[in-house]
Amino acid sequence: MRTQYDPDDDILTLRLSDKPIVREVSQDWSTHVSFAADGSLVEVVVLDAAKQGAWPMRPRDAA
Repeated sequence: MRTQYDPDDDILTLRLSDKPIVREVSQDWSTHVSFAADGSLVEVVVLDAAKQGAWPMRPRDAA
């Protein structure tokens, strides 16, 4: 898994697989998920990540 955060645009990208993306679905305005041909999850993108509390990432018990 690779995690990338763009502070200028406040976008968090979680790349779970190197498989090519064949389908993307918007869960809502700020959360988008991408899938491979076999239906497996490849990537999750969160817009306004810090604003929503998704970044920085930390374990639940560290809050």
